[in-house]
Amino acid sequence: MQTADELAQKVGDWVEQDRDEIVAFLSRFLQAKSPNPPGDTREASACVEQFLAAASLPYRVLSGQDHLPNIVGTLDSGRPGKHLVLNGHMDVFPAIEDIPGERSQWSGEVVDGRVYGRGAADMKCGTTAALFAYRYVARLLEQLSGRLTLTVVSDEETGGRWGTGYLMQAIPDEVLGDCCLDGEPSGLATLRFGEKGALRAVLTTKTRGGHGAYPHMSDSAIKIAADLVRELETLADLTPDLPEHILDVLSRPEIREATDKSLGAGACDVVDKATVNIGVIRGGLKVNMLPDECVLEVEIRMPPGLQRSLVERELLSIVARYPTTTWEIRDHHSYDSSWCDPQHEMVAILQQSAEAVTGLRPQPIISLGGSDTRYWRHRGIPAYLYGPSPKTMGRRDEHVTIEELITVVKVHAMSAVRYLNQAQ
Repeated sequence: MQTADELAQKVGDWVEQDRDEIVAFLSRFLQAKSPNPPGDTREASACVEQFLAAASLPYRVLSGQDHLPNIVGTLDSGRPGKHLVLNGHMDVFPAIEDIPGERSQWSGEVVDGRVYGRGAADMKCGTTAALFAYRYVARLLEQLSGRLTLTVVSDEETGGRWGTGYLMQAIPDEVLGDCCLDGEPSGLATLRFGEKGALRAVLTTKTRGGHGAYPHMSDSAIKIAADLVRELETLADLTPDLPEHILDVLSRPEIREATDKSLGAGACDVVDKATVNIGVIRGGLKVNMLPDECVLEVEIRMPPGLQRSLVERELLSIVARYPTTTWEIRDHHSYDSSWCDPQHEMVAILQQSAEAVTGLRPQPIISLGGSDTRYWRHRGIPAYLYGPSPKTMGRRDEHVTIEELITVVKVHAMSAVRYLNQAQ
């Protein structure tokens, strides 16, 4: 019987042997269009299903909506042990208009050591890592214990209602597990043990409107909304009640440095603070008309220790001072922050695996953005992220480097093997 380190080394060697295949798969996966909205991921799902079928790996497709398939597969060693769940999503940010003469967002082009395409970073690289980890664990199943479950979902980009959320309702015993590993972009310098919560609201201001030369006849809906925007910024001053052990982790110099390295300079200063984003403003018909309607789409990100219920109450208190404004909370896109133990064994396993591959020991941090891992954490199950750089996600030139891709595949596969090699 080989040791966990020996099995991990074997998996690392397999990844190197399969380097060209891994890059080619990600390229094809990126060519399979899956923007959400509108959310049709059937082309991407077919790509994943072909991969699993070619390797004779067990899986099935479950859908709450026909155009949003979810793929689930389980490898059971037949021996008592832990249950690890791998999670990845197929849907990507909404499409942007291609510019003639420039690289298509669906090219999957491999150029100068990079793989380009919509969703390369968020998160088809990480989902590719989950798929190959699943294949490698299948080869070693006789030497492991417990179970490994693969979940490749749709609908993460619009809240997860028909993706991970659907699986949690339909087959919870199959997909909850003892721990979840996810490949969302984190940056190789960090792994994520928690993330901010989100509150999304639509605020609509309506007035009588009229001719712009007659401001005495009606208020301007846009001017009222502008005043409202200024007041909404005060929500960023709400103070979280962070648990002491989380405060201790986030305040360490090496973790602050790693946070900025992965998420951009200044990230460490906003991890423990609420942020307010006015993402959409719609209003006005013509320059010489008083606008009779202005719509604001607002998102507040909340650090651990700042409850959604408190932020929502403060938001509605502000809106109540604007009698011409109505509100709608988008519940499917709103959720509390989540976190788990930054000293869990999976953290040590990910650090060991990553350090063996890159020489860099990733530091545990809180994520600025959201992911499906909250579905596990909200149910008391630890869930961790390790993935490529987030810096190009959503951009016209979104990409991952081949070295990032290979590293993430190695770290996920090696960590899965190490976790399932542990005694119960």
